[in-house]
Amino acid sequence: MEVQIQKIKKKDDNVLEIPSIPNPFPELCCSPFASVLSASLLPKATSRKKQVIKVYSEDDTSRALEVPSDITARDVCQLLILKNHYIDDHSWTLFEQLTHTGLGRAIEDHELVMEVQSNWVMEEENKLYFRKNYAKYEFFKNPLSFFPDHMISFPSETNAAVSHTGILQMFLSSSTYPEIHGYLHAKEQGKKSWKKLYFLLRRSGLYFSTKGTSKEPRHLQFFCEFSNSDMYMSLTGKKISGAPTNYGFCFKPNKSGGTRDLKQLCADDEQSRTCWMTAIRLLKYGMQLYQNYMQPYQGRSGCSPLNITSMKSISENSLVAMDFSGDRSRIIENPTEALSVAVEEGLAWRRRGCLRLNSHGSPIALSNMAIHRSQSWFHHKISREEAQRLILQHGLVDGVFLVRDSQSNPKTFVLSLSHGLKIKHFQIVPLEDDGKLFYTLDDGHTRFTDLIQLVEFYQLNKGVLPCKLKHYCARIAL
Repeated sequence: MEVQIQKIKKKDDNVLEIPSIPNPFPELCCSPFASVLSASLLPKATSRKKQVIKVYSEDDTSRALEVPSDITARDVCQLLILKNHYIDDHSWTLFEQLTHTGLGRAIEDHELVMEVQSNWVMEEENKLYFRKNYAKYEFFKNPLSFFPDHMISFPSETNAAVSHTGILQMFLSSSTYPEIHGYLHAKEQGKKSWKKLYFLLRRSGLYFSTKGTSKEPRHLQFFCEFSNSDMYMSLTGKKISGAPTNYGFCFKPNKSGGTRDLKQLCADDEQSRTCWMTAIRLLKYGMQLYQNYMQPYQGRSGCSPLNITSMKSISENSLVAMDFSGDRSRIIENPTEALSVAVEEGLAWRRRGCLRLNSHGSPIALSNMAIHRSQSWFHHKISREEAQRLILQHGLVDGVFLVRDSQSNPKTFVLSLSHGLKIKHFQIVPLEDDGKLFYTLDDGHTRFTDLIQLVEFYQLNKGVLPCKLKHYCARIAL
């Protein structure tokens, strides 16, 4: 009798198991140009425990999601992209913000979201944000901007000069590792004071020298390691920590709630902070970070772990000026002629038709001076500090921008632009000519009838700006 019951139970258990059916047409499901959706979002035969998470957007709207307990940050982003019908340009990121301490970090794509939330203290109102971060993997495309020569040195056995692509390969290698060194301000444990020390980043951890810039082992003191802690960026500058500069970052041990366990540091400039934080990410995650970067491109030809240069982005130097005015197009090789054509194109923009289509396809008149308010790149009445914070959250990549109202002059606007790891602000001045209103960035040499024309022009032409406008900062709603 017991044997029969056991057989029945076993049979019932087997009923719950859905056998996996092989896909007869795999080539139809795995386009190399399609966005990669992790397998954890696909339905599985075995049921998994689900939990509810809340994700916020820049305008503080939120959305509750019921997700599996082993879902990764990349999968949450993919889920929100699908639900909101966003374009997946591989820059969407899940961002962790610790409200009480004023700290934040971009959660790595492979990290489990539930593990991140398990480190939170119940009393603190920490949040998950869904936003774009253009700088997430930018160091794979443009390592030159992230590792300045004066902050990096190589093992003694490396005799030949190392290229910046070679630096990345050394970071990802298990045998060799470049050394990052330079001055940082460190907050003394249990005190409010900060001390400037010479730090060195090695494979075994982060050290500081007790005697000037000496690298002798007897002068090096261990500061921290990274396997059981996460690295955060200071979002409040000097306000909470009293740091000597605004370029702070810190290490927070897992399961730690208070600020007493934080290892707080700050750099003298953004380039230094970016170098330290990028090198520490590479040290902690290594090849996993590169796999995260390459996952959207899996299946494309030429994308191998040993071929980092194949995924480099198109630089501005590879673009050429073209003339399409004649029967046949030609490349404009003379730089003076190219600049003249760019200026002429800007002047021609304001002579074009007086109608423009809005986002719904309906015509709108250019005489309406408020049409820019409907654009995602325009931010009404935000301060200079808030604009800088928004650009910093989207990543300090060349060409990240927004347009805002000027606080000092209510009749003008300001273009805030990221270039060279710095945020620069350019005033857009209104000009009146023959009873018509125009906008200009270059004292009237190039004029535009509205801000939309101005932005579209500088997306195609650098003009007086240090770089073209590439990525706009937007406050999306979930």
